Amino acid sequence: MAEGLEIAVRERAELGEGPTWDPTAERLVWVDILSSRVHLFDPATGRRAVLPTEQHVGAAKPRRDGGLVVNLRDGVGLYDPDGTFRWLRRETVPGRRGNDAAVAPDGALWAGTMRYDERAGGGTLSRVAPDGSAETVLPEVTVSNGLGWSPDGRSLYYIDTPTRRIDVFAVAGDGGVAGRRVLVDTAGLAGYPDGMTVDADGCLWVAFWDAGAIRRFTPEGALDRTVELPVSRATACAFGGVDLTDLYVSTARVGVDPRAEPLAGSLLVLPGLGRGLPQPAFAG
Repeated sequence: MAEGLEIAVRERAELGEGPTWDPTAERLVWVDILSSRVHLFDPATGRRAVLPTEQHVGAAKPRRDGGLVVNLRDGVGLYDPDGTFRWLRRETVPGRRGNDAAVAPDGALWAGTMRYDERAGGGTLSRVAPDGSAETVLPEVTVSNGLGWSPDGRSLYYIDTPTRRIDVFAVAGDGGVAGRRVLVDTAGLAGYPDGMTVDADGCLWVAFWDAGAIRRFTPEGALDRTVELPVSRATACAFGGVDLTDLYVSTARVGVDPRAEPLAGSLLVLPGLGRGLPQPAFAG
C-alpha cells in the first residue's frame, strides 16, 4: 500500500467516480454512479452530505454561481444552490447513460456517455455549452472516461477505456479540438486507464481499473511514477484541499470481493503527493 495513504471517506460505493475539488465551498465532490448519489465531503471538518439523484449519475461538477451540473442517464441537469433540479439538456437513448465529464477552461462541460452493455461505439463525447446547446465531438466511443486539459489549455487529454490509450487533441481558439493522436498506449501495463487529472507540471495522473494503481505520465507520455493502492478498482483521481496538494482517489466495489478488499468503494487520499491545477466551474 502507498505510504501515507489515508481513508478520506469509508464508504461502500458500488461505482465511486469523478472526485472534483470545489474551491468555493472547500469540499470534495464525487459520485456513486450505480447508487445514484452525489457525495460531498469537507476534509477540514469531516462533514459529509449525500445528494440522491433521480437517475444514475456519471459525474457532478461545481457551477460558477453555486450548485452542481450533473451528467445523468438521460442527459445533463442542473442543481441550484437550494437543491432545486432542472434539466439543461435531455437526450434519452435507451440502454445508454452518462459517464465521466469535465469542465473546460472556457466553462463548457465535456460529457461522455456509454452503453450499459459496453457495446463498442455505443457512446459519445459531447461539448455542452452553458445554454444547453451541444456539439458531438466524438460520435462513436465505447466507455468515455478521463478528460483533462494541459496547464496552458492548448491540449486536451482523453481516455476511451477499452482502447487502453491516452489520446491528445490540439485545442483551437474557440475551445474545439482537432488533430487527435495517441500520447500513451498502455496495452503493456496491467489494468485499464479510467479517470485522470492533470497537475501543475502538466503531468497526467491516471487511475487504472483492475490494476490497483495510479500512474503518472509526463506531458511527453513517459511513465514516471506508480502509486500502488489497496484496492484493485481505482476509478479516478483529483487534487484537492485548499492548496491542491492532496490526491483523492475514488474506487469501486462492484465485482470485488469485499472480504479481500475491505476498502473497495471508499474515497482514499494521499496527502501532499503533488500540486494540482484549479479546476474551472461550469458557466451555466
